[in-house]
Amino acid sequence: AEAAREQAALAREETETRSGLAAAALARAESEAKALSAGLSRDGGDRALSRLTVAAGYERALAAALGDDLDAPIGGEGARAWTGAVGQAGDPVLPEGVEALAGFVSGGEALARRLAQIGVVESDEGWPLAVGQRIVTRAGRLRRWDGFVARDVGAAAAERLVRANRLREIEATLPDLRGEAETARAALEAAGLMQRTAREQLETARRALTAGEEQLRAARRREDTAQGAIERHAASLAALGDRRERSDAELGEAKAAEDKARADVATLPDRSVSRAALDRLNGAADLVRAELATSRGMAAALGQSIDRDQRRQQAARAEAKGWRSRAGDAAKRIDEMAKRLAAAEAEHATLATRPSELAEALSSATEAASAADAAARATREAESGRETELRRVEAAAAQANEALASAREARATLTAHAEHQETRRGELSRAAGDRFQCPAATLPEKIGFEAASLRPAEEEAARYERFVADRERLGPVNLVAESELAELEEARATNAEERDELGQAVNRLRGSIGSLNREGRQRLLAAFEAVDGHFRRLFGTLFGGGEAHLALIDSDDPLEAGLEIMAQPPGKRLGSLTLLSGGEQALTAVALIFALFLTNPAPICVLDEVDAPLDDANIERFCDLLAAMTKETDTRYLVVTHNAVTMSRMHRLFGVTMIERGISRLVSVDLGGAETLLAAE
Repeated sequence: AEAAREQAALAREETETRSGLAAAALARAESEAKALSAGLSRDGGDRALSRLTVAAGYERALAAALGDDLDAPIGGEGARAWTGAVGQAGDPVLPEGVEALAGFVSGGEALARRLAQIGVVESDEGWPLAVGQRIVTRAGRLRRWDGFVARDVGAAAAERLVRANRLREIEATLPDLRGEAETARAALEAAGLMQRTAREQLETARRALTAGEEQLRAARRREDTAQGAIERHAASLAALGDRRERSDAELGEAKAAEDKARADVATLPDRSVSRAALDRLNGAADLVRAELATSRGMAAALGQSIDRDQRRQQAARAEAKGWRSRAGDAAKRIDEMAKRLAAAEAEHATLATRPSELAEALSSATEAASAADAAARATREAESGRETELRRVEAAAAQANEALASAREARATLTAHAEHQETRRGELSRAAGDRFQCPAATLPEKIGFEAASLRPAEEEAARYERFVADRERLGPVNLVAESELAELEEARATNAEERDELGQAVNRLRGSIGSLNREGRQRLLAAFEAVDGHFRRLFGTLFGGGEAHLALIDSDDPLEAGLEIMAQPPGKRLGSLTLLSGGEQALTAVALIFALFLTNPAPICVLDEVDAPLDDANIERFCDLLAAMTKETDTRYLVVTHNAVTMSRMHRLFGVTMIERGISRLVSVDLGGAETLLAAE
C-alpha cells in the first residue's frame, strides 16, 4: 500500500507538472492572441494592409514594395483606393530567376497586376528591370526600374503583417493546446483519484497493521512474563544446589583441617628449644647480611675501576692511532731528508775539484789580463766606435733582466703552488690515516682500486662533491615507511568507504532535490496562475480598462524562468513595464502587490509613498481599489503619504507635530468617528 501510494503521488506530481505547463502555455497563447487580436482590430478597416495575407518571412518585402499604398482601401469611391486592374498582354516579364511577389500574397486580387511586376529575391544582383517593375529583397531593400533605391520602408506595416501571421499561427495551435490542457486536467483528476484510493488503502492497511502490532506486543509481553518466571525459578534451584555443594565441601575441608591441626600440635617440639634455634638462625642471617653488604661495596668499586680502565683503554687507542698517523708522516719526512742528503753529497763531490780548477783559471786569467791590457789599449782606441753597439747590448741586457725577473716570479709562483700542493698532500695523508687507519700510499692495496685509474684531483673532487650532493638530496632512509604505507592503505580504504557513503548520500540528496523541484514547480505554477488572475482583474480596475498579464521568460522550467510584466493601458500598445510612464508603472506595481496579497493574505500591509507619482485622478482610483481591498481581505493597510486626497480617504490618521520648539507629539485623528459625529449633528 505504501509503494502504491508513493507511485500514485509521483504520478500525480508528474501529471500536475504537465498540467501546469500545459495550462501556462495555453494561457500565454490565449493572452498573446487576445492582445494581437485587439491590436489588429484597432488597425482594421478596408485598408489593403488588413485584408492581405503574406507568407511568413515576406512581410518586410511586401511592406517595402507597396509602402504607403497599403493604407489605401480595396474598392470604394474614396480619394485613394485599389479598384483592381486586369493584366495586359504587353505587360513586361520579370527577369529570369526572379519570382513574383504575387505568389506569396493571398487576398490581394485587386493588387494582382501590381504584385506581378514586383520581384522578390534574397539579394539584389542588379537584374535589368522594365518600366514599372521593382525588385525587393526579403530584408526590405527596394530597387525600382528608374534607379530609385530605398531601405527599411514600411516598418510599421511590416510589424502589422508579422503580428497578423503570428496571430494565425497561435490560432492554429490553440486547439491543440486546449486539447493538451484538457487531457492534462483529466489525467490530473485521474491521478488525484488514484492517489486518494491509494491513501484510503494505505490507511486501512495501517489500521490493520496497528491492530496486529498491538496484539503481537501483548502476546510478547505475556511470553516475556512467563519466560521470566521460569528463568527465576531455574536460577533459584541452581543457586540452592550450588550452596549445598559448597556447604558439603566446606564441612569436609573443616574436618580435614581439624585433624591436621591436632596432628601438628602433637608433633611440635619444646618452645625453649625452638626459641634458641631461632636466635642462632637470626645471628647467622645478620652475618650473611654484613658479608653481602661488603660484597656489594667491593663489586661497586670493581665496576668503577673497570669503567676507568675502559676509558684509559679508549684514550690509549686514540693515542696509538695518532702515533701511527705521525709515524707515517715521519717516514715520509725521513725519505725526503734522505733525498736531500743525497743531493747535497752529490753537490759536495762536484765542488771538491773546484779550487784547483779555479787556481788554473786564475793563472790563465793573469796571463789573459796582460794580454787584455794590450788589447784594452787597442780597444780604447775603438771604444768610440763601439758605443753604439754598447747601448744596443745594454738594451738587450735590460730585456734579459726583465725576462729573468718574469722567470723568477713564475718560479716563485710555481714554488708556492708546489708548497701548497705538498701541504694539501700532507693534509690528505693525515685525513686518510684518520679515516682509514693507513697511510695514503697504501690505500689502493687496502681498499682495492687501481691508482692508475684515478682522474686528476680537480675532477675527483668534483665527483666527490656531486656524490655527496646526491646523497644529501636523497635524504635519510625512512625506517617506518612500511608502517606508514599500512596507515596510508588503511586511510585509503576508509576514504573509499566514505566516498561510497557520500555517493549514496548524494544520490539520495538528488532524489530529494528532484522531489522538491517537482513540488516547487507545482506550487510555483499554481501561485503564478492565481497571482496572474488577480493581477489581470486589478489592472483593469485601476486603469478603467486595458489588459495586463505576467509571463515566464528565458526558460521552460518555472524554477529557472524570469518574470516579465506585460501591460497595455487603454489607448496604448502591449509592451513591457519599462516602456510605461512613471505613474503607469506605479499603478501597475500597486496592482501586482494587491494581487500578491489576495493570493497569500498577510495581517499588515505597509505602503510607503506609493501615490507620489500619481496625479489626482489616479489617486482616486488607487483609493477606490484600497477601499475594495479592505472589504475583500482582513489585512490592515498602513499608508505613509503626504497627499491630502489620500489622507482624506483613510479611516484614521497618525501624525507627528511639534507644539513647541524641540518637543514632538503624536497626533491621532479618527476620520470615521468624525464623520459619524457630523452626521449626528
